[in-house]
Amino acid sequence: MQQDMIVVLDLGSEQNTLIARDVRALGVYTEIHNFDISADEWKALPNVKGVILNGGPNRVVDGKEIDASAAVYNSGLPLLYMDHKDKRGETWPETETGRKKILKKFVFDVCKAAPNWNMENFIADQVEQLRKTIGNKKVLLALSGGVDSSVVAALLIKAIGNQLTSVHVNHGLLRKGEAEQVVEVFQKQMHANLVYVDAQERFLSKLAGVADPERKRKIIGAEFIRVFEEEARKLSGVEFLGQGTIYPDIVESGTKTAKIVKSHHNVGGLPEDMQFTLVEPLKMLFKDEVRACGVALGLPENMVYRQPFPGPGLGVRCLGAITRERLEAVRESDAILREEFDKAGLASKVWQYFTVVPDFKSVGVRDNARCFEFPVILRAVNTVDAMTATIEEIDFKLLKKITDRITHEVKGVNRVLYDLTPKPVGTIEWE
Repeated sequence: MQQDMIVVLDLGSEQNTLIARDVRALGVYTEIHNFDISADEWKALPNVKGVILNGGPNRVVDGKEIDASAAVYNSGLPLLYMDHKDKRGETWPETETGRKKILKKFVFDVCKAAPNWNMENFIADQVEQLRKTIGNKKVLLALSGGVDSSVVAALLIKAIGNQLTSVHVNHGLLRKGEAEQVVEVFQKQMHANLVYVDAQERFLSKLAGVADPERKRKIIGAEFIRVFEEEARKLSGVEFLGQGTIYPDIVESGTKTAKIVKSHHNVGGLPEDMQFTLVEPLKMLFKDEVRACGVALGLPENMVYRQPFPGPGLGVRCLGAITRERLEAVRESDAILREEFDKAGLASKVWQYFTVVPDFKSVGVRDNARCFEFPVILRAVNTVDAMTATIEEIDFKLLKKITDRITHEVKGVNRVLYDLTPKPVGTIEWE
């Protein structure tokens, strides 16, 4: 069933994702597009019923005030021009209720859009598109075992069955016991066509001495592709690479009016000479929508609501140049944090929690002697869509218990700190 669409056109607003989510909450599919969308790109958008011209503080680009392309103004579609600073347009209400009232009136009364955006329709559309795109060819999927890649796997299995080969790469940056768990769940329980690749030494050697976070992400992304290319050569007919890219990955990797927050390994780190055509069926979904998709596909609840984990893994939690000593400290301290949160009933309450080890040491006392060891930073955040995040207020007794365990059980660590910074101004991850 073709779903109606409302386009949010980015005219320098910092509220594009908020507006898009509000419209989707009304049951109408929404996409964010750049202000200078071309006539061909515009023509390719299906079932557009209206356009929200979303202005804001970033409306001046390269010294010039931006405006929508001629293709938008000549479309004949209903236009709603809103701006957070410019008096030429209607100002967005400060309250959520007022904002949603304006959007509801525009979407239904003016645009006459049908509220047919739901997961069942999304899955049906994606299955149809995947079958049409892939045909009888084969797809290689990067299966980390995280929510995004698991949902992509389920969607591809529904669409193309055994034409999918899932590859789990152990890059040495996984959490404790994770590689073993992925093999157990997907190969033994779900009977997926799974290839396990132990590439720990390969990745760590490539990352040796690299301190810049962007370089690390891009090295990890590029090396992932190389591993997949090698696995693809062992198969015949593989032309597509499946990925769990989601909407926040794309938004945070930069638009024409917004600066890059960080390059995601599956957006900014792909080599130009990649030998696959990408298949990214979740790329227009926010995180909560990905989970809803997983539930609709029948995935186990403990898999769908599994702790989020970045593509570069512990590589972005072992700050600066990765060393085996600090990588092990991250892995072991993370395992302790997860174990204690589980015991305290926080595992399902807190959206994401992890440890970070920076690349500096501090003086301490161990066994009545001076020691010079690393600190461990704890982070626990709550969010709906990963675009903003608040801090979980942890009971002080639990923090003391976690601190005691980490400083006594994790080699080379003499301090534990708790990060109280929300997003914004901090990002969820440190790198």
